[in-house]
Amino acid sequence: MKNETIIKHWILFFIVALVISGATAIPAESELRFLTRVFPLGTGLGDWLDRVLTGLTVTNANYPFLAYGYDWLAFAHFVLAVLFIGPLKDPVRNKWVIEFGLVACLLVIPYALVAGSFRGIPFGWRLIDCSFGIAGLLPLGIVLKRIKRIELSLQNQPHEN
Repeated sequence: MKNETIIKHWILFFIVALVISGATAIPAESELRFLTRVFPLGTGLGDWLDRVLTGLTVTNANYPFLAYGYDWLAFAHFVLAVLFIGPLKDPVRNKWVIEFGLVACLLVIPYALVAGSFRGIPFGWRLIDCSFGIAGLLPLGIVLKRIKRIELSLQNQPHEN
């Protein structure tokens, strides 16, 4: 498969992943209700999910405006997905977007570990959050490597005067 085709497939995958990730932030309470049925009380994960659901339910009942933060989280994911349309159209010219994405993915790791610690998020859950940043590195790393191959082939082409 050609570099351009592979690049487009991985960028499309990344865009879709960002949109899906953002969309899951909106119905957080109903998602947590589902997950607490899947992971029952008495398991570490089930107990944690039940605690989070209780906190979210009580907060939404008394302070629904705080859920607006989830809406903005979703919006940020959608905007970031739009950002990747540039490299989808012209990967070489918009290589900086891929580099930006790689840096953002790397920054997820210390952010999740530090902020999660301050917020009392269990270490295992913080590792799950870190995994999203790590998972983003794979497609973007492949894309950047392929863009560099294209750049190299363009540099090696004879120039017309």
